[in-house]
Amino acid sequence: MKHPLKRLIRYGRKYRPLMWQAGTCSVLNKLFDLAPPLLIGMAVDIVVEQQNSLLAQWGFETIFGQLLILSVLTFIIWGLESIFEYAYDRLWRNLAQNVQHDLRLDAYSHLQDLELSFFEERSTGGLLSILNDDINQLERFLDIGANEILQITTTIISISVGFLILAPTVAWMTMIPIPVIVWGSIVFQNKLSPYYAQVREQVSLLSARLSNNLSGITTIKSFTTEAYEIQRLGIDSEAYRQSNYRAIALSAAFIPLIRFAILFGFTATLLIGGVQAAEGQLAVGTYSVLVFMTQRLLWPLTGLGKTLDQYQRAMASTQRVMNLLDTPILIHSGHLYLDQVQGAIELKNVNFAYGNGVEVIKNLSLHIPAGQTIGIAGSTGSGKSTLVKLLLRLYEIQQGTITLDGVDLRDIQLHSLRQAIAWVSQEVFLFHGTVGDNIAYGSPEATPEEITHAAKLAEAHEFILELPQGYETIVGERGQKLSGGQRQRIAIARAILKNPPVLILDEATSAVDNETEAAISRSLEHITQNRTTIAIAHRLSTIRHADCIYVMEQGQIVEQGTHETLVAQQGVYANLWQVQTGSKPTQTPHLQDFTE
Repeated sequence: MKHPLKRLIRYGRKYRPLMWQAGTCSVLNKLFDLAPPLLIGMAVDIVVEQQNSLLAQWGFETIFGQLLILSVLTFIIWGLESIFEYAYDRLWRNLAQNVQHDLRLDAYSHLQDLELSFFEERSTGGLLSILNDDINQLERFLDIGANEILQITTTIISISVGFLILAPTVAWMTMIPIPVIVWGSIVFQNKLSPYYAQVREQVSLLSARLSNNLSGITTIKSFTTEAYEIQRLGIDSEAYRQSNYRAIALSAAFIPLIRFAILFGFTATLLIGGVQAAEGQLAVGTYSVLVFMTQRLLWPLTGLGKTLDQYQRAMASTQRVMNLLDTPILIHSGHLYLDQVQGAIELKNVNFAYGNGVEVIKNLSLHIPAGQTIGIAGSTGSGKSTLVKLLLRLYEIQQGTITLDGVDLRDIQLHSLRQAIAWVSQEVFLFHGTVGDNIAYGSPEATPEEITHAAKLAEAHEFILELPQGYETIVGERGQKLSGGQRQRIAIARAILKNPPVLILDEATSAVDNETEAAISRSLEHITQNRTTIAIAHRLSTIRHADCIYVMEQGQIVEQGTHETLVAQQGVYANLWQVQTGSKPTQTPHLQDFTE
């Protein structure tokens, strides 16, 4: 597996010009930042040597002339340092924002293309942790850390070269701590890496817990489990805290250890360099430069611990984001775009099993003529809803073929396929926004008149007008401000407004009262005209007028025909119909049935 930094650089290759600009400004800023000790040394040289100073040798003989030149140089150097500081700060921050923006969009886009089984195996909170916290962690490093690494590197190289030129006999004493510091940094980096990987894993689990609890706050309140959830959250939060403690214990030891190496180099330069200056072996101005430069060289290295800390956190986060981007997409889009969809659907010898290997659909063959309304009935777990998800290619079949107007679904562009189908799920999801926005979801160009017309067909218009702001009423997260029946009618209106060739109603009336169900059933007569409709229902009254009804049991079609035909057969469908109409009493379980 590639190092996360290499993967990040490869990902951001389109930003290489911006990286080069930011990096160049960082280096130039540090070079001008290192100039003041040289200016101080030159000032000392002018005062002490006067007519024999370095500037005097360049032709500036008067003290005033030398100091004037030095003042002009100081103004220029400080000005350029400030300009390049502004430039690198702006460039690095812009780079961080650009990478953060693109990485979040690419990660989310990739996430949307993954199959449903991926989401079933992972928590929403864990994925949110990657999209938010991990990407933000990377942005914080690019904001500050990358510049600091460049500037520390520039400091080491430039001052080392300067020392070797000015005072090679003293320079080695200053250089001795650098290998120790570099070696220490590598050791700490290797030791910190697994600690921060664990920190990122723990924060993901903590985010998953919080997200899950907030989604289930009604259940928590109704079962009075607030104290229990606080206890569970405390366990996850404590695990996160402990993982941070371990990382902090190691990273905090870095700076104190580095200080001892710095102390040795600075003291040696101060002592031995001072002796050589007193004996005339080293110019006083040069000695001043050495003392100041030693501090400028070694002292910033104490900040290497903080930078290293940021780097390791960022690399742990980068690893998680890149792993998400590397997750293979198992359901690939075809290339055929459908212009005119009639709606004829056929399944031939279809087999499907979820990840546990248990077959849910078994050698199923089914033909649905274009424009007809068919009903699918069966007991819970018979595979009815799975069949719908296979039609939308939310899952991929293992064997057999499914065609739409004679074209294999795997050859059709996914967007084109799903655009031709409207699905009203039994688990209605509404987005935080207005009623009108939710009806128009998927049809952004719809006019208010079209939205209202769709609501009327779904028997939703009247209750919407009774809401505080009508169609502008905010429904709340997941539509929590509305009843289950209201949410389902809005979902039906949303499907109607899409005006698809194929309409799928998956228990679309399961959460409505009998009066509303009757109203929706009346409206279905208009909704289903000139389109293929698949209605899955436990309430058989909603599909009794279908052109054909298929009865599923254990992933197979066991009966088919019209309502009257199936009732007359006295089979599975007839038994379900008799139970629902009350002509056959349901068996009441005894108490011991629940305790055995």
